[in-house]
Amino acid sequence: MKLVGKIAVVTGGNSGIGYATAKELASEGAKVIITGRDKESVQKAASDLNVVGLVSDQGNLEAIKKLVGHVQGQFGAVDILFINAGVVSFSPLESATEEHFDEIMTINFKGAYFTLSKFIPVLKDGAAVIFLSSVNATSGMPNTSAYAASKAAVHSLVKVASTELAMRKIRVNAVSPGPIDTPIFGKVGLDEASLQGFATAMQQRIPLHRFGNSAEVAKLVSFLASDDALFITGAEYVIDGGISVNPILG
Repeated sequence: MKLVGKIAVVTGGNSGIGYATAKELASEGAKVIITGRDKESVQKAASDLNVVGLVSDQGNLEAIKKLVGHVQGQFGAVDILFINAGVVSFSPLESATEEHFDEIMTINFKGAYFTLSKFIPVLKDGAAVIFLSSVNATSGMPNTSAYAASKAAVHSLVKVASTELAMRKIRVNAVSPGPIDTPIFGKVGLDEASLQGFATAMQQRIPLHRFGNSAEVAKLVSFLASDDALFITGAEYVIDGGISVNPILG
């Protein structure tokens, strides 16, 4: 158990990768706090995982400030911060609306940015910060322009934060999954037939010929949160089954 005595905060920990990561961190001995926007799902996840659940909206700056204050007041300083909460929806550039753009950027980038910013005073020296990014940040996949831009912005933030926080030995890294079988795939605005077609086409392009699963991503996050990764900061770890390789022949 490599994380005994550590305090870990997982935003968006009520489902998908966040849920699996909270479970993994707890199994390694950490005291875990999960967040989410939906009170019922947060309470259920917290009960199932035997962790602390707090309702908080990453897209709301005041909610972020309240979250930090609550965590500091109840648990003191934080050793691990996994900024995972996010949304995804697809739209061609030509027909993208302001609402589409604003929702994605507000939660995925602005929210992630200020979650780190407001947590910095309560991060222990030597803490680990991990952002959930995506291979979409650099893949050029059609109809993902706003989502891809939000994750590319996260990559830039990781680089800058890793240098600003290095004097305190705080490590900042990103994990970029490719296709992972999570509930978020059902929230991209596609009907069931289109979703199945998308999934089939995607799996044909993955060298390992399958989607990843949340537990596999969780183990990577847990590694980056542990002392095994003490010399790793400012890095992006891709976990995508090889889909970003793009061989010329194959």
